Formats: sequence, C-alpha cells, structure tokens
Amino acid sequence: MKPSASPSGTAADEQASLWAARLDGGTLSAADRIALDEWLEAHPSHRGLLSAYCQFSTDLELLLPALPKPADLPAATAGKTTPPRRNLFWLAAVPIAAAFVFVFWPGTVPHQSDRYATSAAERQTIRLADGSRAELNALTSVQVDITARERRVRLAAGQALFTVTEDKARPFIVETPAGSVEVTGTVFEVRSENSHLLDVLVASGSVQVRPTVSPEGRHFAPRSLAAGDRLSAGNGEIRTQTLSTAQLDAALAWRHGQAVFADDRLDEALARFARYHGRGITAASGAGELRLGGRFSLDDLDGFLAALESVLPVRVTRSLSGTIQVHLVDAG
Repeated sequence: MKPSASPSGTAADEQASLWAARLDGGTLSAADRIALDEWLEAHPSHRGLLSAYCQFSTDLELLLPALPKPADLPAATAGKTTPPRRNLFWLAAVPIAAAFVFVFWPGTVPHQSDRYATSAAERQTIRLADGSRAELNALTSVQVDITARERRVRLAAGQALFTVTEDKARPFIVETPAGSVEVTGTVFEVRSENSHLLDVLVASGSVQVRPTVSPEGRHFAPRSLAAGDRLSAGNGEIRTQTLSTAQLDAALAWRHGQAVFADDRLDEALARFARYHGRGITAASGAGELRLGGRFSLDDLDGFLAALESVLPVRVTRSLSGTIQVHLVDAG
C-alpha cells in the first residue's frame, strides 16, 4: 500500500519511485547510500513510501508484456542507445504505479507497530505514522499498532495526551485495562492506573468511552464526551464533569512539567508527585486533609516539599528506603 504523503506531497512520491528504480537497477554507491539514508530519515512516511514502490517492481512485472518492446519502437529511434530493460520498465511503470496507487490505495499510511515507555520523572512526545501525536507522562507504557483498517494504542499504564489526525475511515482506539476510548480525530487525555480506574479528559472534539465491566459485574453503557468533559470510572461508579478553561489548563499542565492545585487536598497533591517520581510519598494522619493551592514544578520534588513546609503546618520526613511522609505539625 502507498503511505500517506509527507509534507512535500507529490514530490515525495516521485522521489520514492526514483529511489526504488535505482535500487531495482543495481547496487548503490556509498554516496547514494548516504543520500538515501538522509532522505529516509527526513520524514516518517518516506520509509513506507519506498517500501511500497519497491513492491510495485514485483507487481508491475505482470505489465511488461503490454509495454513497448524495442522492436515496436518508432523508426526515429533507430540507432539510439536503448536503456537497460529494468530502467525502461521503471520509466514506463512509474506513471502506471502512481495511477494504480491513486485508484486502489487513496490516503493510506504505512503500518506501524512500536512500543514506547517512559521512566520515573520522564516525559516523551512521539509522532505516529499517521501524523498523530502522543505525549506520554512519567511511568507510561503504550503499544502502537497502525494498520490499513484501524489505529490502535494499548495504554498498559500511565497517562497520555493524544492529538489525533482525522481519518473517518479508520478509527483511533485507545485500550486500557479499565476500558477503551474511540475517536476519528480530536485531542484527549487518558489515564489508567489499574484495571478498575479510568480517567478520560477531552480537550477538543469528541470521544466515545467504553468502560469495562465493573468489579461487581455491572456492565457500563458507552459514554460520549465533548470538549471540556472529563469522565472518571472506578469503584463501580462513573462520574462526569465539565471543566472550565482554567481547570482544563491546570489538568493538562503536566505536559509542560507543571502541577497546578486549586484548593486541592494535600494527599491528592502528594499522590500526583508520587506517580510522577515513582516513589512513596504520603500524608500522615490529619495532614492529608489540608488544602493546597499553587503551581509547582513536577521535576523539582525537593522544592515542592520545601514549599509545603513553608506554607502549611507540616514537616517532611524521609526514610532510609526513600519513602517520604508529610506530618501535621503538633500545635502544642
């Protein structure tokens, strides 16, 4: 199949067909090999384009009997050097291949099957073969599989924001242990901590969420979410809410390495940093109910803990094992 065009459009198709012809005609020089490698690395679609045109070399051999033979060429060509058979084949076959691609494989993209994972306190942005983008928060693992019929991402654990290129013919599906999300083109976030907890936030467009069966065996009906909507499924319940612009920006601040709190419980704030850094950070009895507001750097854990001691009546203790606990200061 012919991949989707790179930003250069038809030029990329022509360049791919020329490289395929050169590969088909013989061994590349060292300089040619370097130039080919540079072209392949210039855009994710180039490798798929080249593979597709190379495949045409085999498919279009069937068309050779219909191509002009040297004996059938006009007399005006007599005495001129005849190009090698393979080169003549490609000169005639490339236009046919282009028409063949347009008719039978319009708008398709190269296949992709890759796995990505981030470690503690690490974020990563990946560009998918169809032009979509996935932004992974810390400790997130995804498996990406893109085929001619669908685009599927398996979020094993963690948090990711997807900016999906619109393709009404191929749904974009994010699967988690706690349910799935399906769209054709939009921007949305998915977080899944375990097989029973699912959080979906839509930044633009709309999505359809299909939570899995609850631990009690109750089946959940699919839910449609629009821009600004958030769905949280867990403990056998589904809750939805519509966020303000400020709330939406705060919820997505992790993309820029920030954590924004607006009168949030301290234990919830600590859980945010614990997930990001992959370590135990908890509140002792009574401290978790305190309220916290402000914007903090997710990467600066020490700065966040120092800020807590300066604005709240708490003290921070660290164990030899690396766990952190925040205690309420005794007023007496």
